Amino acid sequence: MDIAFRLNGETVELHDVAPTTTLLDWLREDRGLTGTKEGCNEGDCGACTVMITDADGARALNACILFLPQLDGKAVRTVEGIAAPDGTLHPVQRQMIDHHGSQCGFCTPGFIVAMATAHLNGATDHDVQLAGNLCRCTGYAPILRAARAAQGAPVPAHMRDAPLPNGQNTAGGDAAGGRGGQPPRHLHPANSDELARWYADHPDATLVAGATDVGLWVTKEFRDLGPLAFLNRCVDLRGITQDDDTIRIGAMTTLTELEVAMAPLHPSFAAMIRRYGSVQVRNAATIGGNIANGSPIGDGPPALIALGATLHLRRGDTRRRMPLEDFFLDYGRQDRAPGEFVEAIAIPRQRDSLRCYKLSKRFDQDISAVCGGLSITGDGTTITGARLAFGGMAATPRRAAHAEAAMIGQPWSEATIRAAMDGLTRDFTPLSDMRASAAYRMQTARNMLLRYFHDAGGAPVSVQGISA
Repeated sequence: MDIAFRLNGETVELHDVAPTTTLLDWLREDRGLTGTKEGCNEGDCGACTVMITDADGARALNACILFLPQLDGKAVRTVEGIAAPDGTLHPVQRQMIDHHGSQCGFCTPGFIVAMATAHLNGATDHDVQLAGNLCRCTGYAPILRAARAAQGAPVPAHMRDAPLPNGQNTAGGDAAGGRGGQPPRHLHPANSDELARWYADHPDATLVAGATDVGLWVTKEFRDLGPLAFLNRCVDLRGITQDDDTIRIGAMTTLTELEVAMAPLHPSFAAMIRRYGSVQVRNAATIGGNIANGSPIGDGPPALIALGATLHLRRGDTRRRMPLEDFFLDYGRQDRAPGEFVEAIAIPRQRDSLRCYKLSKRFDQDISAVCGGLSITGDGTTITGARLAFGGMAATPRRAAHAEAAMIGQPWSEATIRAAMDGLTRDFTPLSDMRASAAYRMQTARNMLLRYFHDAGGAPVSVQGISA
């Protein structure tokens, strides 16, 4: 594949790039820019953080799970490009020195890039912005002090990168990889129509959206992914539109974008998305990918199922839709035909009654042991509807039918909730694994129903809002 992008202000053109080459490997091995570090190589530690700028602005991403074709037309800034061309330090670099924010220094380049990106974007929620950067030496207090001290400083002019004109490839040749009139083995489709035609003819291909999951297939499992389609140009698969009845979410909408859209509509959903990975991961991960990979512990599906979401699928020119809950058939198996892809998710407009409860060993950036999406509606005295969906309790994200039946038509009371809690034991037979035992999962899922009851009554239920 042929690609072009800006790197620290200079245009780079690459030809015949192996499509699964990560930005991290290319920077270190081909470009000699070793400031970007390899730590976990799976997007968890933030040592490889880089700043990527396109038409939508600048965002921090993990270079270790970012494939080079995803950068086509964009601008990349590494830690080597954070100081000004004349050597003047960026405000976050100066404050990290002044506040003694570095010891061994291995994690420091990633912190610097994440801080500089947040500084450029005017983000001052430093605990959130730096949750994806791990430090084993200094501790976070001096790093956070440095971020706060730098936040009022002007943004250096050189940090305002511009992508290539119109975000287009300028390297010459066919960016999709086809030559001499031959159909391309790898595709960089301009839109979903082009994707649909190619994917119907290459149903064994791998679709790359944010690569927060697919990236690990390469860096950890060393898989040969076969034909690839990189979807980052398919802007028609991105974005959120609303009318009086429906909220339609394009499959390529990132978790960051979804969090912003959900905050005024379903704030508990937005709060749960805030705990999905790190800023770097949420900036890349897409809701379509989160659904399509079919994980039984994916955090998106329980909330969407509780909201009554409909999934839109496409194969060639054929489109179909189904309730999201029907998409998940069994562990690792979804109702998706070869060559068919997720196009969008639609949520009916509704009064907010959703609560999302994510249970994990760490508050930030951790995989759920149990994730509950709970929506209970009523007329003030009687429960008229209940949609209770859980991840981590079965081989797929699934509704709790017996618990729901125990609620509907019953009075809104703790006794009703406790009857529904007993119903969960008929709905699920969870497994034990490294994250939680079966008994713990069952008890905590039951407790989520009780938590909903107290939450709806105005009692404090957040672990961040309760003190001894």
